Amino acid sequence: MKKLIVLAMVSAVLAGCDDAPAPDAFTPEMASFSNEFDFDPLRGPVKDFSQTLMNEEDKVALRVTGTLSKEGCFETLDFHDVESNTGASLVLNANFYLDSMTQEKRVKLQGKCQLAELSGTGLVYETDDKGFVVTARNSDAEIRYRYDSEGYPLGRTAKSKDKELSVEATVSSDAHKKHDYTAETTLNGEVVGRANQSCRYDSHFNPVSCELVMTDVSVTPNKVQKFTIKNIINYY
Repeated sequence: MKKLIVLAMVSAVLAGCDDAPAPDAFTPEMASFSNEFDFDPLRGPVKDFSQTLMNEEDKVALRVTGTLSKEGCFETLDFHDVESNTGASLVLNANFYLDSMTQEKRVKLQGKCQLAELSGTGLVYETDDKGFVVTARNSDAEIRYRYDSEGYPLGRTAKSKDKELSVEATVSSDAHKKHDYTAETTLNGEVVGRANQSCRYDSHFNPVSCELVMTDVSVTPNKVQKFTIKNIINYY
């Protein structure tokens, strides 16, 4: 009798796991913006977030912050590369993102709140029938973006006259851990870099913190850099 009770309990637990809701897919806007501006995409009704990249000396190397509407449109987006002292601060205004300091138009939008054109570069974005940015072109280059079936960005390939730079990511087979990945960067078909990331997740299956290892294999000996990513995410 005890064996039957135990088997019944195990079956119930397994059935409960099978019935667990699937994670939210990544929206076209979240996936496309993260692919273009190099931050980790997030699932669910995100209200605001910050992502901070810390180097091995526990110093901030890069910080990205953003706020979103209930509809999933970015209302503000700030990114600051501390090491190179570069970045931008964008604020939504009608069909454009403006520089928050100068009020200059930086990004033109299409549809509800998707990328259309990057001012000053001539870069024009094209979307697929699901609304994801899949191509960007100007007179000098073409960029193609890739996503998996849930909308997670898998990398991009940029082609210019004599160069082709490509990033290809392979994500975890566990759909709840999309931010656990390995990636390879190639230049004209030769591997120049590798990356490996593993994370802890919250109840929305978004990363709370991650460990990122990047290896530059274009130099001898290979240069290895280790980073910690700390995320703060608030939801509606």
